[in-house]
Amino acid sequence: MDSADGRASPAPSLSKNTENNLQTFYYHRNIITYQICPWRIVDDCGGAFTMGAIGGGVFQSVKGFRNAPVGVRHRLRGSANAVRVRAPQIGGSFAVWGGLFSTIDCGLVRLRGKEDPWNSITSGAMTGAILAARSGPLAMVGSAMMGGILLALIEGFGILLTRYTAQQFQNPSPFVEDPGQLPPKEGQETRGYGQYQ
Repeated sequence: MDSADGRASPAPSLSKNTENNLQTFYYHRNIITYQICPWRIVDDCGGAFTMGAIGGGVFQSVKGFRNAPVGVRHRLRGSANAVRVRAPQIGGSFAVWGGLFSTIDCGLVRLRGKEDPWNSITSGAMTGAILAARSGPLAMVGSAMMGGILLALIEGFGILLTRYTAQQFQNPSPFVEDPGQLPPKEGQETRGYGQYQ
């Protein structure tokens, strides 16, 4: 059935409000899933670099302090040099891993059309394999397994944590009152209490 301006009307089973809600949902879903991915890759690269630089800086400061010659000045200088030299390298390695992981994850979301834990697990395995490609096929398989297992553990822990916290927010069952504590209804005799009144 056509409307007055010549356009086809929506299916009779859907109300206009439902149709608008569905269009809004699909519009926002596409925006969230597909158009944020380039920025997500950049964001994950930056976050991974920061995490690697800070974590590497802490680790390298301790390592540089322990490996420096005796004396507080020498140890502090050794610690600062180790951080200056190694922390950016570790941060860069983390950034490469994070960027590649996010790129593969966004590609899988686009390819499969849904976002679930399997995307992350597959992305971790593929990232491990790609980064170990220069070391040969055996190293690729080992790194792929490690990446997949690591991401499976992380995703599994996230699912368990989500289920555990979701149980805390469920509505509690209402307390059932003991019928013996309720007052009698009007017009009913009180059983067992007549002799005491």
